[in-house]
Amino acid sequence: MDDSHDHSATYQNLLRELAASNRSLREHIPDVFHGYAAMSGAAMADGAFPRKVKELMALAMGITSRCDGCIASHARGAATSGATPQEVAETLGIAIMMNGGPGTVYVARAWDAYLEFAGKPE
Repeated sequence: MDDSHDHSATYQNLLRELAASNRSLREHIPDVFHGYAAMSGAAMADGAFPRKVKELMALAMGITSRCDGCIASHARGAATSGATPQEVAETLGIAIMMNGGPGTVYVARAWDAYLEFAGKPE
């Protein structure tokens, strides 16, 4: 998705498309994908911060990186980890503070993605 992405496409569809492409690539570099999965699992496991907080951190990082796949993945993670709309909104406020004007574009995407995965109306 770029700045002119099709708003009728869902973030769930984006994640499905990326997964399909990555399945094909994984056949060629399985150790890289296995290593990434292990690192991701270790980093996102509950510890001093619960998974929900880590998903919110990752969501803010996805915004900063301007990565639509990251935004979709961690918006889903925030929703499934029980992040409230207020917690997500405050996370997005920090992303705006740290990214300025461009942040307002990507926080809108993150908000839409969170609402989609949380099953909440806009």
